[in-house]
Parts: sequence; C-alpha cells; structure tokens
Amino acid sequence: MTDPGEVVAAFIAAVERKDIEAAAAMLADDVSYENVPIAPIVGRDAARATLEAFLGPAEEVDWPVRRQVVSGRHVFNERLDRFRLDGGWLELPVAGVFEVDDTGSITLWRDYFDMATYTRQLEALTGNG
Repeated sequence: MTDPGEVVAAFIAAVERKDIEAAAAMLADDVSYENVPIAPIVGRDAARATLEAFLGPAEEVDWPVRRQVVSGRHVFNERLDRFRLDGGWLELPVAGVFEVDDTGSITLWRDYFDMATYTRQLEALTGNG
C-alpha cells in the first residue's frame, strides 16, 4: 500500500486497535514524530516507545477523522483523539500532518494540539497531570 491517504487511514486503524507493532511497521526507520508543543521524537523505535506510553494505559482508543485532505505525498487531517481512561474519555482535538514516501512509509507524523486541554482532562480522569 503506497497511497498516502490509505497509509494514514491504516495507521490510525492500527492505533485504534492498540496494535503498536502494526502501527510502528508503517513508520520509516528515521520517522520524525512531533507532538507540537513537545520536542520531536526521531526514529521508529522511539516512536514505538512513545505509542506504548500513550496507548498502554488506555482501555480503548478512538480517533475519528473529521476531515482529511491528501496533497501529493502529504496528508492533513482533523481528528478527535479519544482515550478511555479509568472509565471516562479523554478527548483531544488534533490537527495532524503526515508525509508518506514512495514506499508507503510515514516519514513525518506531526500532531498539533492544546497541551492544557490534554493535561486538564488527564488530571480529571486519573488524578495525574
């Protein structure tokens, strides 16, 4: 699979299944994973570890894509990243930017979100900020 829109859709589906290995397999060895405003994470292994940290505590993951535009090898989407934690939902509006190379590997994954929204909800659900 090399169509950028299909690659990103398959990646999100793997994340929603919490299939970290399948998601990581879609990332380039030197992927840049950027959760703006946090410093970039470079490399598949580092991105896999970050996915494990984010997805591990979640009882369920749901990332509905509200809008998506594909332009060449670039995919832009607007999502609501949802994580069920301690019986409640953390819901984080996200704008995502992906770059997919000619082999179908994600070389850039950049998500823009509001850290205060994330922290406030995480604290309310788990008591940890």
